[in-house]
Amino acid sequence: MSEFILHSIPGSPFGRAVLATLAEKGAACRFNLVPPGGMKAAEHLARHPFGRIPVLEHDGFLLYETQAILRYLDRVLPGPALTPADPKAAARMDQMMNVSDWYLFQGVNNVIGFQRVIGPRLMGLTPDEAAIAEAMPRAQAVFAELSRALGDQAFFAGETLSLADLLIAPQVDFFQEMPEWGPLTEGRPNLAAWLARMNARPSMGATTWERVAALAA
Repeated sequence: MSEFILHSIPGSPFGRAVLATLAEKGAACRFNLVPPGGMKAAEHLARHPFGRIPVLEHDGFLLYETQAILRYLDRVLPGPALTPADPKAAARMDQMMNVSDWYLFQGVNNVIGFQRVIGPRLMGLTPDEAAIAEAMPRAQAVFAELSRALGDQAFFAGETLSLADLLIAPQVDFFQEMPEWGPLTEGRPNLAAWLARMNARPSMGATTWERVAALAA
């Protein structure tokens, strides 16, 4: 198998989802740091016309959009299948991956996560408490649906790990160190227990912000 190169930045939950998927498959990857401000540079725009991350490079094949990357890795790499064979379970996986992108990230993590983590850590910004408060009703709705969809299953598509878990976990993990974590998980112990199970996996332990930053150094 030829080399995988991931173009991303430490701390990106989307980049972490790709790295964790590679780790679950037992595949190595070279990490290429996209420098601050580099997402709009011509070099990166040649990889991703919309100037986002991550981008996967594999034997000259460039692929952007995290869901597409995860599905590609599951198809081309041996090891445990990360897409359920049962059509209904696979459809549930697809649904929850879209919940992650369109509702958990958009309007929730890209607001609260930015205000609490990204802005202060990378830009020295003070959190905008009004913006956080405005986003909290959406966050509550999303966390309620995540908890409901998970139910008493071990994972989002059933009793085995799927791509949905690997996409959602880096997003949810952002909240664990925030004051909003308690209110968002109150009455939802299944969601907190699921994240603990995910964070106990070597794939998640190997892809923390600090570990990825060491790869990029």
